Amino acid sequence: MLTSVPPRAYRARRTLSPPQTVVLAFFAAIAVCTLLLSLPIAHAPGVEVTFLEAAFTAVSAVCVTGHIVVDTATAWSPFGHAVIVAFIQIGGLGIMLVASLIGLALLRKISLRGRMIAGTENRAVTTGDASRLTRGILLTSLVIEAIVAMVLTLQFWLSYGVDLPTAFGRGVFLAISSFNNAGFAPFSDNMIGFATDPIVVLPLCIATILGGLGFPVLLQLRRELRRPLHWTMNTNLVLAMTALLLVVGTVMIALFEWNNGATIGEMSPVDRVLVSFFHSVQARTAGFNSVDIGQLEPETLLGIDVLMFIGGGPAGTAGGIKVTTFAVLLFIIITELRGEGAVNIFGKRLSRAVHREAITITLLSLAAVMSATIALMIMTHLSLDVLLFESISAFATVGLSTGITASLPPAGQIILMVLMFLGRLGPLTLGTALVLRQRKVLYELPKERPVIG
Repeated sequence: MLTSVPPRAYRARRTLSPPQTVVLAFFAAIAVCTLLLSLPIAHAPGVEVTFLEAAFTAVSAVCVTGHIVVDTATAWSPFGHAVIVAFIQIGGLGIMLVASLIGLALLRKISLRGRMIAGTENRAVTTGDASRLTRGILLTSLVIEAIVAMVLTLQFWLSYGVDLPTAFGRGVFLAISSFNNAGFAPFSDNMIGFATDPIVVLPLCIATILGGLGFPVLLQLRRELRRPLHWTMNTNLVLAMTALLLVVGTVMIALFEWNNGATIGEMSPVDRVLVSFFHSVQARTAGFNSVDIGQLEPETLLGIDVLMFIGGGPAGTAGGIKVTTFAVLLFIIITELRGEGAVNIFGKRLSRAVHREAITITLLSLAAVMSATIALMIMTHLSLDVLLFESISAFATVGLSTGITASLPPAGQIILMVLMFLGRLGPLTLGTALVLRQRKVLYELPKERPVIG
């Protein structure tokens, strides 16, 4: 006999999970951005932009990557630039966080389900303090962007002879792009023309680093900057690993490129260090470049591959597997080499569930990058080093390129679009799903050890 399903139960089964809602929200944002960039008003006079080029730019903007297939400076009109920077901001803050902000403005509250979805997308938000943290994230972002925009505007206006409205537009564009780790620039050569100007490149570095720390770290530093003993393990890990990787990256790039006349070899020693530091920061995952990436030494490309894959802090605007994931794997190795039973970090024992999450995210990320690289090798005749660089840059939402993106076949560009989408949402939603899907097992199977090594 057929039984009817109560409407309420049916609706419950049809309700999307928070990770599904986040994925659909990003799809919707990309679709809207693509539609707007496809409009003739978004194109510069005399420039025709194809649907694929508009879609690629939309994915790159919403996923805060910075990969481009058309020249940002010359292909888009002021309206097109406004669309790109608006969706960089939306994608950086998070689609559901922006929705929460609208809910706060209109309703003065966020529903429990809204908090859960926002928390899935941006793990800085919890069900207990969503309203306060949402406002804090918005305020922190706008303050940093405003300061950087002001410095850049004044520099462009006073030192480069640019009229004030144009200087202001460029300053705002770069401030939003840098804090959200997007890497879009309103110049045809990205930031090459300002490679040795510290008043331009250092504010971009500061904004990139702050955006890459992640909102949980920024908010805790804002509240407890002078009380480091109160900092969480996450904050300590992010700050320590960020400092370490910035130093290692700067030394690595300077060492490999010091005598490369096509990049920094003809600069003064101070400028060589400045450019090396700039690219160490941008590999973490903003994607601005002040030298021609295609002229870098192969060993430099490989070193930047590692920096890009690691990425920045969790629950922020950076990509990659995140510095916390890398740190957990590093401490697991150290613990195993020492023969200790538990992984201890900053006086705290690490949960074994975190071990599994870190290993799972890393291996799945490696699988995505390697699969895409092999596919690109099959459909092109380009070398492994540049294709691997392009794949990691897309997956880690960096946007650095050796200059081959626009010349890839349409299928290759679609592969990069998929990588950007997976890189922005994959590890984040997977990490949340791993936490939420844990279930208690009432029995254990017998132990046995395979041979390792």
